[in-house]
Amino acid sequence: MRNSLKAFKSRALARPEVRREYEQLGDEFAFLDEILKARAAAGLSQAEVAKRIGTTQSAVARLESAGGGHSPSITTLQRYASALGCKLQVRLIKNRETAEPVGRGRVKSARAG
Repeated sequence: MRNSLKAFKSRALARPEVRREYEQLGDEFAFLDEILKARAAAGLSQAEVAKRIGTTQSAVARLESAGGGHSPSITTLQRYASALGCKLQVRLIKNRETAEPVGRGRVKSARAG
């Protein structure tokens, strides 16, 4: 069974359009893996996390799943992290693949006046 999954993945990733989509989801999957590991390390169930942050188990399940268009707020992620005894850290990392900024223009520094 495991070999057939590896073979399927290999065949699928040989297609450029599939590889592009898969790579775009890489950061999301890495984040989901991180939060699942943190919850496991804290020894908590989804229901226990839900109770700590004042929501339902199904809301925690949505937060921990990929796809579905669910985008939790920073505040929700902070509450989730706190329930696990963690702190949420959000960082912007320069994308090595794009030399030009994305968007309508440069952002002025708060100090530039």
